[in-house]
Amino acid sequence: MMQNAALLWHVSLLVSPERKGLALGLVGLVRVLPVIVFSLISGVVADAWDRRKLMLFTQTAAAVVSLALALLAFNGLSVAWPIYALAALGSAVGAFDLPARQALVPMLVPREHLPNAITLNTIMFQTASVVGPAIGGLLIATTSVGWAYLANAVSFAFVIAALLMMRHVPAREPSVGGSRDDVSLHAALEGLRFVFRSPLIRSTMLLDFFATFFSSATALLPIFAQDILQVGATGYGWLYAAPAVGAMVTSAAMVPLTERMRRRGPVLLWAVAGFGLATVVFGLSRSFWLTFFCLAMTGATDTVSMIIRNIVRQFETPDRLRGRMIGVNMVFFMGGPQLGELEAGVVANWLGATFSVVSGGIARAGAAAVAVAGDRRTRDRQHRRRTDAAEIGHSKRQPQSALRAQSKLFSANSASFAVFLIRRRQ
Repeated sequence: MMQNAALLWHVSLLVSPERKGLALGLVGLVRVLPVIVFSLISGVVADAWDRRKLMLFTQTAAAVVSLALALLAFNGLSVAWPIYALAALGSAVGAFDLPARQALVPMLVPREHLPNAITLNTIMFQTASVVGPAIGGLLIATTSVGWAYLANAVSFAFVIAALLMMRHVPAREPSVGGSRDDVSLHAALEGLRFVFRSPLIRSTMLLDFFATFFSSATALLPIFAQDILQVGATGYGWLYAAPAVGAMVTSAAMVPLTERMRRRGPVLLWAVAGFGLATVVFGLSRSFWLTFFCLAMTGATDTVSMIIRNIVRQFETPDRLRGRMIGVNMVFFMGGPQLGELEAGVVANWLGATFSVVSGGIARAGAAAVAVAGDRRTRDRQHRRRTDAAEIGHSKRQPQSALRAQSKLFSANSASFAVFLIRRRQ
């Protein structure tokens, strides 16, 4: 997260003011292309290879990318294209790191403790997301952006040390008949078939994409920090860390609540709507502390929905396919915000940063409202089908037939169908 903040700030210093919005949006584009290209193969690799050893390789490669960025910054860079190139390379490394990382967690804890393990893992990630940008902002303000890159490179040493100390990782589940564990086209297609034949996983992935596409305002934070709020690099670091502050507090609250949550579907939709409303107020704010609070609320609401989605996917996916599921999912949950950064940058370049942020927040809140209406229609139709089935004497078979029928009816309305299926699992 420190490197992401430093990248955006660095790019904003290398382009003219009239091109700043578009240049910042392009960071999202160059980072999402490697994810799209490598997402499927990276998932296959995570399922075929030793996940701990794969993470050792990706963490080392990420440290090398950070060192290269630091070297460029210290030598005095005057153009932005090397930053874009290294951002793309870092994203390619991350495309292989994330499936291995997320697929490794369920191997380390019993299934009954998986919800809490996911929540605790989120706390650690969000803590790093608070500390990283805050330190990065201080380093940029007091020294230069090169030192932020260098500090980020050093931080990878701790992860590598932890992986080297990790011992006795349980073996993965054995393959079933007709499946493959090697790196092959057959294995990749098996992962694709599993994802798109699983209505709940497919629907939550689509919700991931569309909910994040319209509210990816983080790329515009340098504009708000430099031109609108005028808080400099230190203020930028704290604003970039604000979503993680809200996410960290919410993650701590979710530890005791996750297993007791009975209505996850409505909670998911309210979280999506809350993110959109907080984004609207952030775009209109001209106060540093109000902006900080709104960004913290975006992190809090996004954490609630992220934890619910991750729990659902991990429970629905067998271990032998987890890497491939996460690989496909990367296209949605990373592609949405990063393509959204491009969209936000283009709109900001034409109509201004405020309009870009506010319109994106309204679109996300509106999507949640449409999903709520769709969920109500789903339940009404389900009730009518059950009533009709009971009248013709097929009530025993109705739950399965209703689920299949609703899958076809609501495949186009991913959010409402996701809520419907989550309710069925509870």
